[in-house]
Amino acid sequence: MKISRRLSTLGLACGLALGLSGVAVTAHAQTTMRINISVAKDSHQGVGIDTFAQEVEQRTGGRYKIQTFYSGSLGGERESIEAVQLGTHELTFTSTGPVPNFVPEARILDIPFLFRDKAHARAVLDGPIGQDMLTKFDSKGIKALGWGENGVRHMTNNRRAVNSPDDLKGLKMRTMENPVHVAAYKGLGIVTTPMAFPEVFTALQQGTVDGQENPLSVIMAAKFVQVQKHMSLTGHVYSPAIFLMNKGVFDKLSAADKQHFLEAAKVAVKANRERVDADDTRGVADLKAQGMQIVENVDKQRFMAQLQPVYADFERQFGKENIDRIRNFK
Repeated sequence: MKISRRLSTLGLACGLALGLSGVAVTAHAQTTMRINISVAKDSHQGVGIDTFAQEVEQRTGGRYKIQTFYSGSLGGERESIEAVQLGTHELTFTSTGPVPNFVPEARILDIPFLFRDKAHARAVLDGPIGQDMLTKFDSKGIKALGWGENGVRHMTNNRRAVNSPDDLKGLKMRTMENPVHVAAYKGLGIVTTPMAFPEVFTALQQGTVDGQENPLSVIMAAKFVQVQKHMSLTGHVYSPAIFLMNKGVFDKLSAADKQHFLEAAKVAVKANRERVDADDTRGVADLKAQGMQIVENVDKQRFMAQLQPVYADFERQFGKENIDRIRNFK
């Protein structure tokens, strides 16, 4: 009898211990997700995904952990969007370069000289036009969490200073895998070479291409000053960035957690844009100090005049009223 009681007591104790252990495991269960960028950790995009990861973990009480990957370690931007769409990883933060291959409606944002400045672009993306465009990703198996920023794009090359469109003729330049960019740059006389970002530094170093175009934030983070002599502040394209998540993964979140992810993206966008502003403020001086020769005063009207035939084609593609709606947004 005593032995039986002892066994029962022992069994009860073990059961309670296992039960409590199970409760503890459940309370601290953690789902790990991955997010990546194609540029370095110390960059405007790095700040964006680091902030996003911190916010998600904090807002969900540690139930969700976001692992961060940098410098294209999980693939280039197009590969990363494909991986998110397929669900082979959960999240990415990318420029809109390859986005039109997945969501054609986004092509309109890449028209050269579409936006007056960053403030105008941010107002468009944060307003009804940009928010409506985020919904276009849903049918592609992707949840767009929010618009970030890559910055205003400028041109660099190794052959000559670019003061006017005439100086671009015959330059072989890497472009993003983006049909709007390719069409526009061909209109400027550039020999376009679409290429994934992780390949660009080596291509410039080896002379496979003469130059490239990117925002100051990217030019600095990628250390292009080591392989490029000239830069012109053409400011020819405003380049958005975007937080993307596999829609199936997002849809499985609770209503509260969905809101946590969306709010985390908002905070991350703010940090990302602040870093772009800081890079734009100090970038020219930093690059000059490292030996880059910079043309600061570019006659943008001449570039726009050169692009008139291309603009006519864009109006046929997108509708003049849609382009004007963005141009005139206040």
